[in-house]
Parts: sequence; structure tokens; C-alpha cells
Amino acid sequence: MMTAARSADSGLAGPGELDRYPYTEAPAGERAALRSWGGAESDLGRASRRGASRGRGLHGQLVQQLGQMIVSGDLGADRPLVPEEIGQRFEVSRTVVRESLRVLEAKGLVSARPNVGTRVRPVSDWNLLDPDIIEWRAFGPQREGQRRELDELRWTIEPLAARLAAGHGREDIQQRLGDMIEIMGHAMGQGDAITFSRADAEFHALLIQAAGNRMLEHLSGIVSAALHVSGGPVTACDRPAETSLGHHARIAEALASGDAAGAEAAMRQLLLGHLDGERVVPAPREH
Repeated sequence: MMTAARSADSGLAGPGELDRYPYTEAPAGERAALRSWGGAESDLGRASRRGASRGRGLHGQLVQQLGQMIVSGDLGADRPLVPEEIGQRFEVSRTVVRESLRVLEAKGLVSARPNVGTRVRPVSDWNLLDPDIIEWRAFGPQREGQRRELDELRWTIEPLAARLAAGHGREDIQQRLGDMIEIMGHAMGQGDAITFSRADAEFHALLIQAAGNRMLEHLSGIVSAALHVSGGPVTACDRPAETSLGHHARIAEALASGDAAGAEAAMRQLLLGHLDGERVVPAPREH
């Protein structure tokens, strides 16, 4: 375990910082994964476990842990990150630390320079469209602002995608959209919110793909991330309900008939519904 003096000298963690996130000692054979950085059942803790489960072993988990601390502000801008100290703190190899920092550098969260070392970068340098950063922000202190920004982006992206998709008439995607609606309907009847949300996410991804605009398709990760962090386990525009299902069906029908205006209007109606009745139409901001 690192001493407080070493932590303060390196700049990674002073007293009461990293040590707020205890790492329980365990035999090597039992320590198969990093533990989440907090005993409390917090949003950030839940995000950590969710992220860790999709990561690749210790490397993926360390990326999640450090990324969350940076995005939450626990590791502020221009803060030095000492690889040796990180390795000792989490009992991982130099290779794991090095690869994790490279991933964070690619996301714009840290920078590594000769004679300077690795430091946390300011928010203005972050790739805010990166799905991981979207999730970390959505379950951190900036959760309300992040979700509002996601809603505003969806209001811009998805109605346009629906309008464009109506002019392409790809039968393969039309079939898959119909399949997703059928799955959603069955899941709703069974009370299976998880299957409903997965089919819903696939529906939205397919629709953006059908738009035939590669730049829009590149932004599909934003929509997927928005659906993922909207609240759970239901991550759709509405809770599973006939109204939501009907809006999806009207979108598909408009696409099949080539009705661009109808597809756009149906998508806007779908986006008007949100968890807990919250509207996603961007409201004028006070300046």
C-alpha cells in the first residue's frame, strides 16, 4: 500500500483521496478483478461495475476507474499521473497501466509528454462524444447537464435521420426494424424491460444506419450511449407502453412508404416521451 507521503509527492493522490476508495487485500488467486472504488451503492459505483463488466480484464477496469475519477473531478486538470504509483495502488503490471493510460490519452483525458510525464487534461480537450466519457459524465457529478445535452443532440440527430432514411428504402433494414418492433411488443407483453430496451436501442441504431449519411452514422454511438444512460433498466424514450410501441411502428410505416415528413414527425413524437414524463424538447436557456 502506498504511503501518504509518496502519494502527495507524486500528485496522484493525497490524504483522503485515493484512499477513500479501499482496495481490499486478497490472495492473488482470488483477486481476479479490481473492486469498484466505493462501498456505497452510488450512481458512480453502479457505472463502475457496469463498465468493468464490459472491459477486458484488469486493463478494461483500470481504464474505467481512472476515467471515472478524471471525469468526476477527483483527479483535476494538470494533475500528474505516475504509472508506478498507479501500478502499486491497484497491484497491476506496468503493461496494464501503460495500456490503460494510452486509452485515456486517445479519449483526450490525459496527455503524455517527454520530461513532463502524464497529466490530466482540461475538459475542453476531452472527446465528449466518446461513449465511455458520455457514460462516465452521466453517472458523475455532471449527470444532469450530460443528460440534457444528450437529449438536445438526439432531438437534432434522430428526426433528421428518420427523414433521410425514408428516401432510401432499404428492404433489409426495413425487415430488421419490423423485427425489432415485434420483439418490443412481445417483451412488453411479458414485462421484460431489458429485452424491450435492447430491441429499442437496435431500432434506433438501424434507423441511423438507414439514413445513408456516414457522418450521421458516426454519431450513432451518441444515441446508443444516450439510451444506455437514460435510466434503467429501461433505456428507451418511454417506459414500455403501447404509446411508445405505436410511435416506433409509425416511424417504420413512414419509412416503408417513403414518407420523409411523416417519419420525421413520428420520431419527434417518440422523443417527446421520456422516462418519468420528462420532455426532451430543448428549452431556451437563460444567459
